[in-house]
Amino acid sequence: MLTKTLSSIQAPINDEIKEFHYRFKEAMKSEVPLLDKVTNFIVKRKGKQMRPMFIFLSAKLCGEINDMTYNAASLVELLHTATLTHDDVVDDSMQRRGFFSLNALWGNKIAVLVGDYLLSKGLLLSLENDAVHLLQITSTAVREMSEGELLQIEKARRLDIQEEVYFTIIRKKTASLIAAACAAGAASTTNDKELIQKLHDFGEKIGIAFQIRDDLFDFGDGDAGKPQGNDIQEKKMTLPLIHALHHTDPKQRDYIINIIKRQNTNPQKIKEVTDFVLNSPGIEYARNMMYQYRAEAFEILKTFPLSPARESLEDLVNYVTERKK
Repeated sequence: MLTKTLSSIQAPINDEIKEFHYRFKEAMKSEVPLLDKVTNFIVKRKGKQMRPMFIFLSAKLCGEINDMTYNAASLVELLHTATLTHDDVVDDSMQRRGFFSLNALWGNKIAVLVGDYLLSKGLLLSLENDAVHLLQITSTAVREMSEGELLQIEKARRLDIQEEVYFTIIRKKTASLIAAACAAGAASTTNDKELIQKLHDFGEKIGIAFQIRDDLFDFGDGDAGKPQGNDIQEKKMTLPLIHALHHTDPKQRDYIINIIKRQNTNPQKIKEVTDFVLNSPGIEYARNMMYQYRAEAFEILKTFPLSPARESLEDLVNYVTERKK
């Protein structure tokens, strides 16, 4: 399958994305020089900006892009950046997207306070622009992200995760924000609750597919910019690993789980676990599940009239599931 580049997918909303970048930078400004310096660092190092793309394309699918759509995009990015900043502190991570993280450069205290500042800016942006309905959508996502993260931490201690629990974790931790982005985009251009829910469901399905794709990266399927076996080191139970463990004998299962629990910093042992998964049906199973969620996302999109926005969303779905990093 020929996957389009993000720049070509973005074509129908190029002008809107440029305007958003300006507005988002303005939304981050502060009168405190240190805070301005840190937020300027954040703006210059934003990632692929897929969430704003989901917002603007979802908005265009349901109506005409307006000021509320820009508010939705800024709100989602403010909350998303705040959670990433806090995550880096919690995980003691020194890098983010190949650059030093905020806590690596300015320390944990400043990183946490900057995260708090971004959360407050998101709240104020909503209240100042009568966008409480958008705040409700995004706040629900932030709550679910916290719940998903805590559930993952709890399960990592015991490594007793079942597939059903795995999907609960990724639906909350990863898919909830993409679902919120699509729902907020729709809610900025229509009051039709059915359409908003459709786009929320679409975002959730593609968010789950996104995370499964990320799981596959940990076994050398592409270049995600993280070391192979990194999830094993962090005791994260990914879908390929869960499926592999459920389709082996009890002795082998106990052996692999023991490595993850007690020898997860030993490169040779990590390779053992990686090889175990690669030689199991886990990779193929995970890839098929990813494609199943992608197909369900396409089915939702097909209920909307054909348009440049719909075509770009379809291309974006393909990009998410076929990306190499």
